Amino acid sequence: MSYEWKFNKRPYTDEEAAKLLEVVIDADTANWHYNTHHKGYVTFLNNIETELQTADRAKANGNYSNVGELKRRFTWNHAGALLHDVYWDNLGGDGDTSKGPEVIAAIEKEFGSVDNWKADFKATAVSAKLSGWGVLAFDQLYSQRLLDVLVDEHHYGAIWGGIPIIACDVFEHAYYHKDGPLRAAYIDNFLKNLNWGRINDRYKKYAK
Repeated sequence: MSYEWKFNKRPYTDEEAAKLLEVVIDADTANWHYNTHHKGYVTFLNNIETELQTADRAKANGNYSNVGELKRRFTWNHAGALLHDVYWDNLGGDGDTSKGPEVIAAIEKEFGSVDNWKADFKATAVSAKLSGWGVLAFDQLYSQRLLDVLVDEHHYGAIWGGIPIIACDVFEHAYYHKDGPLRAAYIDNFLKNLNWGRINDRYKKYAK
């Protein structure tokens, strides 16, 4: 029997999301970004798990094989589901950094100040391709530092052992309905809406 991947709940209801996230995304986007896009990654992750049970490994090769394509799409959907979990968990706050003392101390140690980090994070997210992410990651397996990582699509540029602490979705579907091509303005609003209490909890969980 194949593993069942879960479509995780956001830390607020769909009705609450429309109000809590309004500075970042409009109510329609808050709904379909989660209930259609995010859910879709989980749905196809489970479909791939099922198909991998019977995929013919003997036909694997570097040009084309069913098992190879399933493995590629597994990575895409897994990363998409996970990053969206982090994205929704990050949002819905008031941007008050005093609610995240440990993670803010770590950011200040690495970047010199919160403003310096915001500038670097924004530049990172703006620089991703039209489908990508800006991610503050804890480099758990190597340097134990906080790094701003540019990720194209869901996985190109991701680092091994990097735990996403803050993840900003800059796929065009994330912001065009409200902000059009103004990606930088969307990122500014994303930073204003961060829930530093939940971010702090996430940082403490992994930065041991």
